[in-house]
Amino acid sequence: MLVLSAACLTYSPLSTEPNPPTWPESVVVFGPGDTGIESTIAAAYAVNGGHEPTNHGQFSSARYAFLFKPGTYDIDVPVGYYTHVAGLGASPSDVTFTSPKGVYSEEQDYSIGGALSTFWRMAENFKTAATYDWQVGKGMMWAVSQAAPLRRVEVVNDLSLFEYQPPITDAGEASGGFMANMKVGAAIKTGHRFGRKGSANGSAVVPGSQQQWFARDSTVSGFDGGVWNMVFSGVSGAPPSHCGVEVEAPPTIVEAAAAEAKLGDEGSSPVTNVASTPTIAEKPYITIDSSGAKYSLMLPPLKSASAGADFDGAPAAAAATAVGFEHVFVAAPTDSAATINAKLGAGLHVVFTPGVYRIDEPLRVETAGQVLLGIGIATLVSSAQNVLVQVGDVDGVRIAGLLLQAGPMATTGDMAPALLVWGTGGYAGSASAPGLLHDLFARVGGPDGTLSDPVGVGTMVHVQSGHVIGDNLWLWRADHAAEGPVSYESNPCEHGLVVDGDDVTMYALAVEHTTKDLTQWNGERGRTYFYQSELPYDATQASFGDPGYCGYRVAPGVQAHAGYGVGVYAYFRDHNVTVASGIVCPAALESSFVAPLSVFLNGNGGIEHVINDKGEASTQASESQVHYVC
Repeated sequence: MLVLSAACLTYSPLSTEPNPPTWPESVVVFGPGDTGIESTIAAAYAVNGGHEPTNHGQFSSARYAFLFKPGTYDIDVPVGYYTHVAGLGASPSDVTFTSPKGVYSEEQDYSIGGALSTFWRMAENFKTAATYDWQVGKGMMWAVSQAAPLRRVEVVNDLSLFEYQPPITDAGEASGGFMANMKVGAAIKTGHRFGRKGSANGSAVVPGSQQQWFARDSTVSGFDGGVWNMVFSGVSGAPPSHCGVEVEAPPTIVEAAAAEAKLGDEGSSPVTNVASTPTIAEKPYITIDSSGAKYSLMLPPLKSASAGADFDGAPAAAAATAVGFEHVFVAAPTDSAATINAKLGAGLHVVFTPGVYRIDEPLRVETAGQVLLGIGIATLVSSAQNVLVQVGDVDGVRIAGLLLQAGPMATTGDMAPALLVWGTGGYAGSASAPGLLHDLFARVGGPDGTLSDPVGVGTMVHVQSGHVIGDNLWLWRADHAAEGPVSYESNPCEHGLVVDGDDVTMYALAVEHTTKDLTQWNGERGRTYFYQSELPYDATQASFGDPGYCGYRVAPGVQAHAGYGVGVYAYFRDHNVTVASGIVCPAALESSFVAPLSVFLNGNGGIEHVINDKGEASTQASESQVHYVC
């Protein structure tokens, strides 16, 4: 792994901030000697009549960050909706959980048999020695789908990514997911357990019925299983690439074992394995000093050709840059956009504490190296048909941990052009100081958006500059809402991601249900490592199929582009719709897509070809629901 020098930060703040900051009630900082931690967390989940593990609800306005000072904790910490659990140590092992369950997330969709809507939660920067027997593995449970990242965590025993819940279901379905900079289990050894390869004592990642998963820069003792699309970049211990396994439904434990036995060393699930990650910096995180008083914002260095976790003795690991909270504005939902912009204009970084922020003008990031970091799924809502975040033509900006939400449309039908706009157009950016997006989520509808009171946006994320790196994005036009079904009129959005800049890279990109091309890529030398998408449930043939819209489009004339594990799924719930291709690109670029796939989930119609005119149909009439081009 090569560690690159980071861009120098030369701030001259007009003011300094208090350190320690004054945290709002939505942030709770625990110490190892504290009592009643579990009851404090349970009380938070009781908001809105919820209860653990269902907690305060999929579309709740409650937000929490539970932060743990260095030490050992013999407690179980369930992670529910809009909840963020993080250690404050310099190393993950500084905060260690020794209880049977430790930090965990169970599936929260028992009514539909799985974790398909287990969204909006985070866990970071700790070590867990959990030993609980989840029937499919002993250790940590993280049964989640999109927008539920797991980062910088050491798991001593198994890491189970799905939940086994008889008699409701055998293996609950899950549509995840993402992890990065992880250590799981011991060094790689031979052995088999529950249909996956792991160490002799069984310690491994257990994906089970996860439909798709992306793992980056991690060290695991084993990882074998999953359903349609498992993509790895720089993961030591990941299985070898294997394209084209076709399954009719998520396998049971027995079926997974049988599939593995049949396929032998090739593996039992579709895998795309990229040996090293070309260029990345890990997500910023927060630490506290040995006195337990002063906080720092940690900015990990840029690295290239990286593989494996980079903490606790990892080779070539480099120290992160520490920025004291004297140079960090800690924002609360009561702060106006004008107040936050004044702090940004003074050169300060901004940490958004948990809550829902009504933003009526773009937050302007115009200082090189500036950081916006959300904790506790801090949510920014456009309240005046405005862009939420506008990044200038500057290098090294990092935006992480935020949920961007479309706001109400004007009575004239006007809506915000985008939620996040990166660059003014034409700026080349810098390879040595790229822009970075970590755990950036966007949604249009869900908690709101009805026929009588619609919400909308043109494009969720528009990248106009070059050398921007995305690291776990989920851009979601809601397919279900708190108040009934959605429609083209209740929560319109044309595109999830539009890329005009050159040399833009996306690791773990998910875009769902927009009304035109879900992703449009116009820049040169773009790369996507893992893509998950679902076409709009409420489309018609006239609105989506006949115009030739698709899940992932590379514009005509683009000379270079690469995709690894790019998947487009169809569930035309309301009408019979057939699209020609899931992926559309210049013919010369077809071979630059590694293991692309299409999936017929349910409903009517489907996808005729995987990429351009290549690949078999994944339609209602198809013999198999999933097809690959290998």
